[in-house]
Amino acid sequence: MEKRFMDSQIKGVSTGTTILAVTFNGGVIIGSDSRASIGGYYVSSKTINKLIQVHDRIFCCIAGSLADAQAVTKAAKFQISFHSIQMESPPLVKAAASVLKELCYNNKEELQAGFITYIYGYADAKYKPDMSKEECLQFATNALALAMGRDNVSGGVAHLVVITEEGVEHIVIPGDKLPKFHDE
Repeated sequence: MEKRFMDSQIKGVSTGTTILAVTFNGGVIIGSDSRASIGGYYVSSKTINKLIQVHDRIFCCIAGSLADAQAVTKAAKFQISFHSIQMESPPLVKAAASVLKELCYNNKEELQAGFITYIYGYADAKYKPDMSKEECLQFATNALALAMGRDNVSGGVAHLVVITEEGVEHIVIPGDKLPKFHDE
């Protein structure tokens, strides 16, 4: 175990998660890949949903240790719901973010979290302010497909959640239905 720990210090830990969020006029789209691995070497699942709902219209994108993320989001759901009952109104995203931030910070020595993504260039080239919902969906889908195609640890299906005043829409795009790009 000590050798493996030393190797990870030298090489770094490959989390391989691709997550994103894009706003459009009237809402936000969040997305993720779906592959989970153990130690970056063994794929344990190709269909994990990394978009976790912590309140009616508040989600977080998880990366790193699935067990750690589940523990943090479970505690956050409880605290955010309790806060909402106390305030007699839905929680603000800012309040939920503060709860999650505090939970992660207070437990930073015990948590393994982080993300690496290969979509910065695509985002820099293709993102534009004031996109429509449809443009954002295509942007998010393309970005996830590019990252999943180039990162050997990301993969599986693409999960998307569209959050608007009217509600929440979950979209799952199977891997064989994702866009293909010239080098794939």
